[in-house]
Amino acid sequence: MPLDYPIHRHTLPNGLRVVVSPDHTVPNVTVNLWVGVGSRHESPGRTGFAHLFEHLMFQGSRHVRSGEHFEALMAEGGRLNATTWFDRTNYFETVPTGAVELALWLEADRHGHLLDAVTQENLDNQRDVVKEEKRQRYDNQPYGNALIDVYATLFPEGHPYHHPTIGSMEDLDAASLEDVHAFFRRFYGPDNTVLTLCGDITAERGFALAERYLGPLPASAEPPRPAHPQLEPLAAPVRLDRRTAVPNDRLHVAFRLPVDGTDEFLAAAVALDCVGGLSTSRLVRRLVRREQSALGAHATAWGFVDGSSLGFVVLDVAPGVDAGAVEDAFLEELAGFLEHGPTDAELEASLAQSERSWLSALASQEERADVISHHHLLHDDPEVVNTHLDRLTALTRDDVVAAARRWLRPESRAVVAYLAEDDASDDVAHPADEEAVA
Repeated sequence: MPLDYPIHRHTLPNGLRVVVSPDHTVPNVTVNLWVGVGSRHESPGRTGFAHLFEHLMFQGSRHVRSGEHFEALMAEGGRLNATTWFDRTNYFETVPTGAVELALWLEADRHGHLLDAVTQENLDNQRDVVKEEKRQRYDNQPYGNALIDVYATLFPEGHPYHHPTIGSMEDLDAASLEDVHAFFRRFYGPDNTVLTLCGDITAERGFALAERYLGPLPASAEPPRPAHPQLEPLAAPVRLDRRTAVPNDRLHVAFRLPVDGTDEFLAAAVALDCVGGLSTSRLVRRLVRREQSALGAHATAWGFVDGSSLGFVVLDVAPGVDAGAVEDAFLEELAGFLEHGPTDAELEASLAQSERSWLSALASQEERADVISHHHLLHDDPEVVNTHLDRLTALTRDDVVAAARRWLRPESRAVVAYLAEDDASDDVAHPADEEAVA
C-alpha cells in the first residue's frame, strides 16, 4: 500500500517555505524549523558559528528572557531542542495543540529579533558553554575526535566538509561581537528557512498562523552560493595513524560518495549496508562471528549536498589482533563485493532494513516533521515521505554494483586508525603510496 501522508506547501511573501502535514491522531503539533546554515557555510578562521547560534537561540531575544523559551513551552507540556549539522541548523518543539501559537510566537521573536539579546556578556558565556561541550563530547572521550580526523583526512582543506560542526575554539575566541552579529544577519532570515507543522492542525490554520507570526519578518538572508562540484573519489589511499589511550584499536575507513538526493547515493548506501551495515553483512559474518578478529563492524552513509557525501566503515579490532590484518581482511571482502556484487540475500536484507528504518521514522510525528523539513530545505521535495521507498525499491543489483565500483574502491579509501598507545609510533598522516591524492 503506497504511503499517503498529506503534504500542503506554501511560500510566504518574505520567502518562508511552510509545509503543513495534518495528523489528528493525537492532540499535539510538532513545530519544526530548518535554517539553511551549518558548518559548511562557515569561512576559514570563522568556524563554529553555526553551532554557537544553536546555543544563543535559547538565551533570549527581544521579548523573551534567557531560558524562557524552554520554560514557557515545558510549562505547557511541550518538549523541544535544536541540533546543528554540516548543511543546516534545526529547531523543533512538540506541543499540545493549544500551545501552537505560543511556540510560533517564540520562534518568531528569536528568528527575527535575536540580536537584541546577543550582548558581549551573553556571547562570552555561550563560548564557554561550547568549550565545555567540546571537552565532554570530544576531547575526553576515547574516540571522540575520530570523525573530526575522518573529515580532515577525506576532504581537502578549504572544502566545506573538511572541518567539524563544533568548529575551532580558537576561532570562537577570536570572534568579535560584530562578527557574530554579521553571521546571524547573513543566514537567519525567513527566506533561508523552512517551517513544518505536523500534527493536529489543518493546512488553512497552519498557513494562517505562519503568516500571522512569521510573515512580518523581513526577507534578510544573503542569496546562497552555488554548490561545489562533485568531488571525485580519492585517487590514492590516505591514512592517519593516531596513537592514543583507547580501549582497543579502531579503524575508520572512509569514502567520498555522491551527493544526497541522487539515485547513485542510494545505491552506494545499499552497497555499504551489504558490506558492513547489517547484522548479517559479510564483515560481521567473517570478522566478528567466524574469525573473531573484530569486536564489531559497522558501516553507514551520510548524505550531504555540497559536492560530496560520506560513507565509512568502523572496525573495532579484538585484543591481541593486529589492526593491519583486520584492514587486509576488510579489503579482501570489499574486493570480493566489487567483483561479484551482492548476493540476493544481502540485497534483500539491505532493502528490508532501509524500509523498516524509513517506516519507523515516519511513524514518529517528530521524525516525520524533520524528514519533511530536511528534504524541503535541501531538495525542494517535502513529498519525499511518500516517494522515497519507491525510489529505493527501484534500485537494481546492477545499480548497486556500479555505484560500489565507482565510489568504494580500495584505492579510494581514507583510513583513520586509533591505536592503543603501545601499538603505534608517532601520529602520522600520509598517502599510502606515491600517487597524488585528489
